[in-house]
Amino acid sequence: MSVRALLAVPLLLLALLAGCTESLTSPAESGPLARVALLLPELKASRYEAGDQPYFAQKLSELCPGCTVDYRNAEQHAATQLQQAKDALDQGAKVLVLAPVDSVAAGDIVRAAKARGVPVISYDRLVLNAPVDYYISFDNAKVGTLQAAALLQALGAKAGQGEILWINGSPTDNNATMFKQGAHAGLDGKVRVAAESDTAEWNPDNAKAWTARILPTLRGRSIVGVYAANDGTAGAAIAAMKAAGVPQVPVTGQDAETAALQRILVGEQYMTVYKAIRTEAETAATLANDLLRGRHPAGTTAVGNGAGQVPSILLDPVTVTRDTIASTVVKDGFVTPGALCAGAYADACRAAGIA
Repeated sequence: MSVRALLAVPLLLLALLAGCTESLTSPAESGPLARVALLLPELKASRYEAGDQPYFAQKLSELCPGCTVDYRNAEQHAATQLQQAKDALDQGAKVLVLAPVDSVAAGDIVRAAKARGVPVISYDRLVLNAPVDYYISFDNAKVGTLQAAALLQALGAKAGQGEILWINGSPTDNNATMFKQGAHAGLDGKVRVAAESDTAEWNPDNAKAWTARILPTLRGRSIVGVYAANDGTAGAAIAAMKAAGVPQVPVTGQDAETAALQRILVGEQYMTVYKAIRTEAETAATLANDLLRGRHPAGTTAVGNGAGQVPSILLDPVTVTRDTIASTVVKDGFVTPGALCAGAYADACRAAGIA
């Protein structure tokens, strides 16, 4: 199925969410109703600053010209995010859009918002054990399933002839748990794992340090691949393996970062998972606008978070390999040929059919 077809459902959903005809009063009359807090978790992954924040802000401004986006980034500190949320509430935020640093600790943010009657959209990452109003993300178990399937395809017969390194995401991020579950479901019993580790704070430096520490303990053993939960950990593992003189092997990833796509073009990384961040951010902005106007549309599914069933909108992730970069992320405008094919990557782009 094409990426265009995969995105048809969420785009239809956007139209449905925006279809109600009720309107806010004029910006001058709406006052504090027009303030939305966007609380994002970190800067290590480029997506939040480069994609989520501007896409969200642009869409909300289209839907509600009088609205203000109060954007804050916690830079991987749960305590900072809690304080940012309290500050945003004090300054009149009427909706919180929250991508938590820590899925459990962020329950305090939800409870603080609920005490003031402010709805919370759990964005990209699910807040656990707290009464969030909506959840918007991707099918995160499917992300792990796609990574597992791609790695098995890349390994072929080598899947049974060697071992892999396994690098998960942050243990405080519920998404990382889902990626791990999906990947284990696809790989358990089909590959042997030499070593596995979670990556604190999704920090590539932590992943690189772990890989550098573990490789000397595996001398004489055949490492044939790496399961890496995202592009940051993938790049870290590749750098550590290069430094240790380990032969190039297939490595998974996620987020379709430009640097990762370039590694894929030259054969250093095998795949990534493309998540249509623009669709996710615009869906969240549309829903925030609805909540400002007192509308509560139904979700497309329900996801349990330990406190109940949360109305949820889950989008489809897409596998990207060298052969599909042109037909996925480039075709959708997620990355431009100019950015992707600069300098040393020009020849690799031409070979991959990217103009």
